[in-house]
Amino acid sequence: MAVWGPGGRLGLRGCLGARKLLCPRFQSRGPQGVEDGDRFVMELIAEKGHPFVEELQKIQCSLQDVGSALATPRSSAREAHLKHATFEAGPILELEQWIDKYSRQLPPLTAFILPSGGKSSSALHFCRAVCRRAERRVVPLVQTGETDANVVKFLNRLSDYLFTLARYTAMKEGNPEKIYKKNDLSAAPEALG
Repeated sequence: MAVWGPGGRLGLRGCLGARKLLCPRFQSRGPQGVEDGDRFVMELIAEKGHPFVEELQKIQCSLQDVGSALATPRSSAREAHLKHATFEAGPILELEQWIDKYSRQLPPLTAFILPSGGKSSSALHFCRAVCRRAERRVVPLVQTGETDANVVKFLNRLSDYLFTLARYTAMKEGNPEKIYKKNDLSAAPEALG
């Protein structure tokens, strides 16, 4: 299979069951498909010996299923394609269980935290930001009925999972989390005026 083609140079891809176009469906797949970043995080985490490496590998497979669901528009895809690309609720429930498992081991969250906590934790915070962007881009497809609502639910829970995992990783590696502090504009130096 070719990795690139003439349409790719123009930013156009063929969505399953759809003509080649630059559309919200294509845009929604961009942030979700940052596999190189996923692999980078996997290598970083695996080096540290964290127990959740298998969970992240399972999530990578689920992200492929998300991509399949996004590439299959409900309004124009054949029934066989729709059946194959349906995104079930199982991975969402699994994420919720994992979130609960790690949350029980963390100190309560009493303030907003900034992406921090060492390299592994910061990489997970970055993945969370990418995931949130993907979620925002998928919402319009769900609202128009073009993709399964479970896709957005999965991305939402995935961002929660990545946030929880970033905190857990920082704690296990002994790295402090940086707390958000509002800038006090009233204490600005007079020299700026």
